[in-house]
Formats: sequence, C-alpha cells, structure tokens
Amino acid sequence: MSQITPDVIAAHQLTQGEYDKIVSLLGREPSFTELGIFSVMWSEHCSYKSSRIHLKKLPTESKYVLQGPGENAGIIDIGDGVAIAFKIESHNHPSFIEPFQGAATGVGGILRDIFTMGARPIAVMDSIRFGNLEDEKTGARNRRILEGVVSGIAHYGNCFGVPTVGGECVFESSYDGNPLVNVFALGVFRHDEIFYGTASGVGNPVIYVGAKTGRDGIHGASMASAEFTEESKQKRPNVQVGDPFLEKLLLEACLEAMKTGAIVGIQDMGAAGLTSSTCEMASRAGTGIEIDLQYVPQREPGMTPYEMLLSESQERMLLVAERGREGEIFDVFKKWGLDAATIGVVTDDGLFRVKDHGKVYAEIPNRALADEAPKYDRPHTTPLRVAPLDGPEFKSRDLTADLKSLIESGDICSKRWIWEQYDHQVRTNTIAGPGAEAAVVRIKGTNTSVAMSLDGNGRYCALDPREGTKLIVAECCRNLSTVGALPVATTNNLNFGNPEKPEIMAQIVESVEGLAEACRFFEVPVTGGNVSLYNETLGTPIFPTPVVGIVGTLPTTVPPPIHFQHPGRSVILLGGLRSATEQEFGGTQYAKVVLDTFWGKPPTLDMEYERRVQQTVRELVREKAVESAHDLSEGGLAVALAECSFGKAQVGAEIDLDSDLRPELLLFHEAPSRILVSTADPERVIAAARKNGVESVTIGVTLESGVVIRNQKAVLVDCRIDELGKLWDTGLVNLLHDPVSV
Repeated sequence: MSQITPDVIAAHQLTQGEYDKIVSLLGREPSFTELGIFSVMWSEHCSYKSSRIHLKKLPTESKYVLQGPGENAGIIDIGDGVAIAFKIESHNHPSFIEPFQGAATGVGGILRDIFTMGARPIAVMDSIRFGNLEDEKTGARNRRILEGVVSGIAHYGNCFGVPTVGGECVFESSYDGNPLVNVFALGVFRHDEIFYGTASGVGNPVIYVGAKTGRDGIHGASMASAEFTEESKQKRPNVQVGDPFLEKLLLEACLEAMKTGAIVGIQDMGAAGLTSSTCEMASRAGTGIEIDLQYVPQREPGMTPYEMLLSESQERMLLVAERGREGEIFDVFKKWGLDAATIGVVTDDGLFRVKDHGKVYAEIPNRALADEAPKYDRPHTTPLRVAPLDGPEFKSRDLTADLKSLIESGDICSKRWIWEQYDHQVRTNTIAGPGAEAAVVRIKGTNTSVAMSLDGNGRYCALDPREGTKLIVAECCRNLSTVGALPVATTNNLNFGNPEKPEIMAQIVESVEGLAEACRFFEVPVTGGNVSLYNETLGTPIFPTPVVGIVGTLPTTVPPPIHFQHPGRSVILLGGLRSATEQEFGGTQYAKVVLDTFWGKPPTLDMEYERRVQQTVRELVREKAVESAHDLSEGGLAVALAECSFGKAQVGAEIDLDSDLRPELLLFHEAPSRILVSTADPERVIAAARKNGVESVTIGVTLESGVVIRNQKAVLVDCRIDELGKLWDTGLVNLLHDPVSV
C-alpha cells in the first residue's frame, strides 16, 4: 500500500492533479523523499506557477542589461568595465511567524543572491509594511512585529558590514495579519568577475561550502506558498536562523575562491536549500547531478535525506569546480574556517539523483522539477474592489491642524527610529542615505555613482492595480531623476493574496501589465525580482502591493538635498499645480489620516509629461541650478513644503498660490509629475522647463520663520517650523508607545 495518501499530498501543498502529473513524469509513484522534492520545487515560491505566463510580458532588455531574469540577480553595465548586480526578495511569511529571524535571514538571502554572481554587496534597502499600530486588538502584535523586523534587518546588515541606505515603511490595516518584508541588495564587480549558477562539465565535482545543515527552515518554501491560518504561529521550525558573521566569512571565501579560476558555477542555497541549488544549476546547464548526502556537513545527528534536502539552513553555497582543482577550493575555505566538502558530481543523464551512504533515495529528471513544473493560466475576472468609487462630502475645519495630523502620521513621519538602528555609512560609499529622495552610493575607482529608489503604494493599487503600478514606476524614476540620476533598470517584488481566487488573480495580471507598460515607456527593463503570493490571513488578503526598485546612474557628486538651504530663494513647482478630482482624492494620505475613509481611483498619470518633468529636473540638478529638490508624493504640496523645512538650517517658505481648486485638494492632492525646487537662479529653472515643455510656477520664497501658504490671498496654513518638526520627528516613537505597559 502506498505511503502517499491524499492527506500526505495535501500536507505538501500539492493538488491531486499535480501528484498525478508527478506519477506520469516519473512513470511510477514517487518515494516520500521525492514527494518532498517536488513539493518545494513546484511550490509557488520556487516555480512561479501562477505568474510565469504573465511575467513574460515584462520588458527585459536594453543596451545596459548584461543579465536579465533567470539568474540569481540582474546585472547592469555602468561603464568603464564595471557592472552592478541587484535584486529584491521577500521574507513575508517567516517575518510574521518569527519577526527577528525572518527579517534577518531575508537580508542574508538577498546578500547571497548578489555575491553568488561574483559581486561584492555595497548597499541594502528595505520596504516594510505593518498593520495598524493603534488598533486595540492587533496594535500590540503589530508593534512587536515591527520592532522584531527592524532589529533583524539591523542585526544582519550591521554585522555583515553592508550599509542599509534607505527604504520605506508603511502602516495599513490590510497588513494586520500579514506584514511585508521586502529586501533589496546591490553589489559591484568588473565584467570579467561575473559568475553564473550553472552545473556544466560532466565529471566536475559538486562542492558544498559554508554552514552545516540543520533542521531549521524545512518546508519554508512551501509555507510561503500558502495562506496563514490559526496554526501558522506553530511553524517556527519553518523559519531559518541566520549567522551574519559566518556569512561575512562566506562572502570573502567565495570571492577569493572565484579568483582562483577553479569555479565553473556557483549558487546559493536559498528557498528549498540543497534541492533547489542542485536542480537549478543542472537545469540551466542541461546536465544532471548526483549527490551522496553522507558527505553533507551536518550539525544535527540522525537527519533523514528528506530533512537534509528540504532544510533551508542559512549561509550555505553550492559550487561546481573544474575536476582536479578541488584542492584550490578547499584551501581557500579552510583558510576562512569554513566547511567545504565534495558531495557529488555533474552527470550527463539529466537526472537529479540523491543517495545516502550509496542508497538511492531520489532519481528525478531535472526538467520535471524545473522546465516541466506546472504553469497555470489561472482564471481572472475583474480586480477585487475594496472601496466605492465615490466618497463622502467633506470640508476641513482647520487646514493647519490637518497638516499637523499628516506630518505625525505613520506613513509620513520621520523614520529616524528605524534607520538609526542601521549602519548606513559602513564601507564609506554612501553619498545620500536614509531620508534622501533616493539613496546614492559612489562606485570607487570610477567617476560614476549609483542611485536606488524603492517604492510601493498598496492604496492606489487596491483602487486600480494597473494604474497604481504605473504610478509607482513613475515615482521611482522621479525620485532618481530628482537626485540627477538616469533610471536604467528595475527589479520588482509582487506581493498579492491567493491567486486561486479570480478577483485576486485579476489584481496580479493588471499590475504586471501596468508594470510592463510603464517600464517599457521609461526604458527601465526588469532584470529580475520576486513574486510573493498567498499573503492572506483567515481568508483576508493584503492590498495588492507591488514594490518596485529602480537603479540609475549619475556622475559622482553630492546631489541637492530635500531641504531648503537659504532664505530668500525662489520656490518653483516644476510640473505645475496640476488639478485633481475628488474621485482621485480618496486614496490619498489626507483621506486616510484626516477623513479615515477610502474611495475613488488613483490620480491620472500622463507618462509623456512625467518623462519631460524628469528630464528637466535631471538637467537642473546636474547643472547645479537648484539648491534643493523634492518630489510631491504622499501628502501632496503642503506636506512636501513642510518636509523641505526640516533641514538643519530650519528654512521654511512663504507660498502664494492662485488656484480655483478647493483648499483640501490644492494642498493635499497627490497628482504625479511635480517637483518642488528652490533656486537662486529662477530664470534658469524656468528656461529649462520651457525648453522641455514643462510648466513651472514660481509659488513663493524661502524664509526663516515658518511655513505659510496662501491661496488668492487667503491664508490656508500658517505654522512654525519647530512645531511641525517636533510632530514629524516624534510621530513614530509615539505610535510605538504602548499605553497599556505604562
């Protein structure tokens, strides 16, 4: 009688149809170990079975792209024989179950994706989302998760020695039961130092290096491919435990071993551990791999083949070396005090064969695990509608009070409490770090710097996934342009609910198609990324949350800050005041914080106009024609003006507008394609805008005393900088304060 019962199949997150396909591919029933292998390789997390057909729509090529999707990280040429590798990954499910280790190992995993390519990591960014910190039922748990996640990111990045240079942090009830932890990393190397994850050369030895294998992380990939239930908190064994100091040694050993010329291919052991690294390397090369688990370094006695193959213990890599040169590899890893052991060989039969002390436990065609994994065109209807199109009637009683409420709200307030826990200056490359429009790091030995921006907006994507995603791409590119960088390439993390629900699958399809349209238009091809699905708890999905990371290049220089620098300078709004309808106002921060409601559709994006605005500000920044530059996004014009006043110089502005828009929309609407600059040479700014067909409006002058905004001579806002600044600076700390514990 078969040990593979329907209950066993379901416990492995496989359907009966998928099990039947396994039997057909093998021509027999799988062993229990083989079932485990299929369960992780065919999981949503590893196979992208619900999204692959749609991801094909994304643009992936340009004159800068050296490596697109399909490898551990994308690679971009930045000139002078130098390249950068970058990617974003998620660790959402583990960070809910065990926030510290979930976030820490998320950082460790993305760093390995970078240095397995041969690049030295030089920057990390994080995009993190949590539930409502003030909710009576879930607030305490959400605060605990936030504190654990931030501590985990700080611990791993700081100990490893890579700067965390920026990111974003958002609070929304949508993430109450399902926080999002997306981590981006970037590394640098020369073109002749690039390595790939291929197992080529029949007869070449397969070498395991790094930490010993334990029982942590078993079935982590499968866990990340299912909704959360009441039992999910019991899945702590599915969460890996990281050691950043060991990973630092692993980085140095791998980079040194690569210089020997003895390495043919290299891959990190991430999701699905030893199983995915062997299968994927062989699949890319069209070869087979045979391993014997008795040679795998183990830290726990009595581990079964099933456990060793599915373990996701951290800080491990798999190498394929040139036959006869194994000694060179072993010498390097011995020097760094790390395990290195030959555990197998590359074969010519296309099979993934697993032995333990000579006994065969699995024998599967690699194509069955990779190329022939299920691929679904899941039914999709129209995206889940989470809010009405039309909102309530509203009229502000006090616009200055509204601005104060926005400034101290969770999404807009200072994230100093978070980023002060991160070392953002280690390695001395950081030119612009946390709080800047975009992070900027210099590339030593060149005259080039790299700028990075990470953005998402679940609220707008919940109203319209396609248009919301296009707005995210536009804002990411705008942030880069505002520091003078030319956007060149994209990585993405697509965070959604259960794809088996047609209305959720529709969100995914619309978002991917919006991403494709915008990336193609702005010439920022997608070089790789991550898809995280089943982000649901007890049947309630998160907002559709694509997170977009875009990199750009610029000549090495210090970009203008966000903040006003001197009084008496002209304040100019590139892109103009723009108009917005009340229907386009329902997803704004004003609607969320002040009105406590949600409706409508995202602001309208004119991509051609957006491109011209970006071109204008990029020219002005590179010509040093502006002293400060800040794009208008969350909170609109009034919030941007306040943020520009929070610099060390404490310089504010007196603004005089002439608009027929109702005051709430005028101050707080979030239409794109607008950038606030201050300048001592307004004629030059206006001329550059005119040349590019962009509206520029001189709206006021900088001054020391505060922020004053008038419209048609009527005072709308009048506030001291120190008062606004204190609210902004203490907002997050106040949200984290737990009155119950006092």
